[in-house]
Amino acid sequence: MKKVLFVCLGNICRSPAAEGVMQKKIRERSLDEQYKIDSAGTSSFHIGEPPDPRMAYAADQREIALESRARQFIYDDFKDFDLILAMDEENFEDISLKGSTKDMEKVRLLREFDPEANGNLSVPDPYYGGAQGFDDVLDMLERSVENLIDFLERQY
Repeated sequence: MKKVLFVCLGNICRSPAAEGVMQKKIRERSLDEQYKIDSAGTSSFHIGEPPDPRMAYAADQREIALESRARQFIYDDFKDFDLILAMDEENFEDISLKGSTKDMEKVRLLREFDPEANGNLSVPDPYYGGAQGFDDVLDMLERSVENLIDFLERQY
């Protein structure tokens, strides 16, 4: 089983959306039995909360279900997941504070898998912006996750 964790700051916008996109894409490829997908936040701001309603609405328009509840990233996540994908450099750095150099070998930026990243490897936080920001993030996530699944299917 391939175990993938998506991480953003509060675990209410980007990472639960990435989790939902991944769930949908692996289901479409009939791979859902081969994956464990989860998401977490580097902060404790929103523990136990559902995804942001604006992100949930934007995802629902694409038939992507966001069903997780926010939780904080913990050290055991290094042991429990094969690949940990940070949404931006700040989250990557926050994750690195919890783990060793060896632990960090399984941490990457999600947009490393986005063919349209053009060197910008951050998924921007849409929390303080308008509705278009949520759609833009979903576009990035869908592109990145497609290539991520291809990568995982080749690697594992």
